[in-house]
Amino acid sequence: MLSVISLSITTILLLYLSYVIYKKEHMTQMRNVFLCTLACLFIWCVGLIAQLLFSKRFNINPIYFDYFVYIGNCFLPVTTLFIGLIFSRTKITFKRIYFLLFVIPILSLILLWTNDYHHLFYTHYSTDMNETVFGPYFTIHSIYTYLLLFIGIYLLIKHSIKHSGIFSRQVFLITIGALLPIVINILGSFNIIKISIYTTPITFAITILLFAISIFKFGFLNITPIAFQKIADRMSNGYIVLNEFENVVDCNKTLLDTFSLDKNTLMNKPLISILKKYNMDTEIVENAFEKVKHSNETISIEHYFKAAKKYFTVEFTSIRNKNSFIGTLILFNDITQHKLDLQTIKNNQDILVERERLATLGQMIGGIAHNLKTPIMSISGAAEGILDLIHEYSVSIGDPEVTKEDHLEIAGEMEEWIHKIQSHLSYMSDVITTVKGQAVAFSDTTTFTSFTVEDFIRQVNILMKHELSNALVELEEKIEISNDTVVKGNINSLVQVVNNIISNAIQAYNGKEGEKIILDVYKDSNTIVVKIQDFAGGISDSVKHKLFKEMITTKGKNGTGLGLFMSYSNIKAHFNGNIRFETRKGKGTSFYIELPC
Repeated sequence: MLSVISLSITTILLLYLSYVIYKKEHMTQMRNVFLCTLACLFIWCVGLIAQLLFSKRFNINPIYFDYFVYIGNCFLPVTTLFIGLIFSRTKITFKRIYFLLFVIPILSLILLWTNDYHHLFYTHYSTDMNETVFGPYFTIHSIYTYLLLFIGIYLLIKHSIKHSGIFSRQVFLITIGALLPIVINILGSFNIIKISIYTTPITFAITILLFAISIFKFGFLNITPIAFQKIADRMSNGYIVLNEFENVVDCNKTLLDTFSLDKNTLMNKPLISILKKYNMDTEIVENAFEKVKHSNETISIEHYFKAAKKYFTVEFTSIRNKNSFIGTLILFNDITQHKLDLQTIKNNQDILVERERLATLGQMIGGIAHNLKTPIMSISGAAEGILDLIHEYSVSIGDPEVTKEDHLEIAGEMEEWIHKIQSHLSYMSDVITTVKGQAVAFSDTTTFTSFTVEDFIRQVNILMKHELSNALVELEEKIEISNDTVVKGNINSLVQVVNNIISNAIQAYNGKEGEKIILDVYKDSNTIVVKIQDFAGGISDSVKHKLFKEMITTKGKNGTGLGLFMSYSNIKAHFNGNIRFETRKGKGTSFYIELPC
């Protein structure tokens, strides 16, 4: 009677455990194999209860009930092995070779059901294990059963120690559960304690219960190694681990502290519902999930979280086991300080650019003032000459001695003065147009026009005339292509770059008079090359490796280092071109501006 009660309680426990596992939201492989294991135990227990209740009452041979009992008994080791496999790998791909695991259990059932004809399974059957005489095949059945059980339990213990440490509660429960049926069966086999065939399923039910508690109750599949967890909690970046159903299964302390979250309210919750609380675009996240499920690509998005008042880059990476998707790792990288630093750098750069622009404009205005002084004085002299001619003409009116030829001579002189004025005004107009273009060159990054080489050379001459004459340096032009050659891009930016290089060349002479700078324009394949060559001392080794890469100056406090740095950026941005240089110590330097035709 005690055996019936014990088996009945065990059966009820199995049904309740099956219900708890079955009502889980997602049917993972681990839950499925646990349900199969519980079904095997349920068949085993129900068959033994029926044997106890109906065998003697209806005079039925007890072995016939074992025909049903062994359906659960034979397949239980197989399901236990699968529990160990899935536990160690999180998820497995079912292979054809796994079907071989069912050969011995099926053969055992066939030999049991036909035992009356060959007695290979039992020579003499009894419900008392001490009186049972086993047949020769039972040894094969037993070895195979214990082999699968030992492998499954070995995998469980090995990976539980790996995941949570040797002294964890999970390892303790799995170890006790694994040893319980083995120890009791060994003690019974050596007649140290008296057991019946009803003891084994009860001990196995307790084992499965302990396994279920360790895996499902303590979230054992989601536990990270103790040492790793300590390291993870000290990481500056927060992370979340999701299972294949996008539920949170793990996170570190950094993430919880950053967003002021409680781990208990976060665990096993869908991430999408959590993100909605922070007004994050869930469509972007869902698209990222979809991409990482089907590839090893890391998806990165940038988002500002109002709750944390911080900027983050959020990286989504798939977690795979032998190409099988088992979850997603989401890394939260705090880039708030980086954003602030970039803004500070941008603000400082804007200040430097503005200083450079103002310095350039100041230098240019000084030169232009000098350039305009000569034509203004010439126009003033022409005006005085015209006034004298007008006075002479007005006096001659009515004078009989003034002939027609005299009137034509006065008109011719006036026309000559007018042509001179027009010439000077045209020059002044060119100067003003050039200055206007340079004044907006720093701020205008979108104007792309077509211009001729002649236009370009004229503007360079206008702007550099004063600086060259003051330094007593000659600009020698070598134009090896047609003046009508058309270049597409921003002429103001090109003029500014060339003038900056010429100014640097002038300064490289350190006030030495009578030197020259060569401005050479030629074509090389499909590239127009503007070459500026000086014959000063060259560029030092400490400087030349930094040109174009950073803001560097050799002028001390009088330089910003923006000139060549910005020149390189301008040519890249406005012409998709390139700047390079050649320098020889004590000989000079040549800069090459390469513009695609």
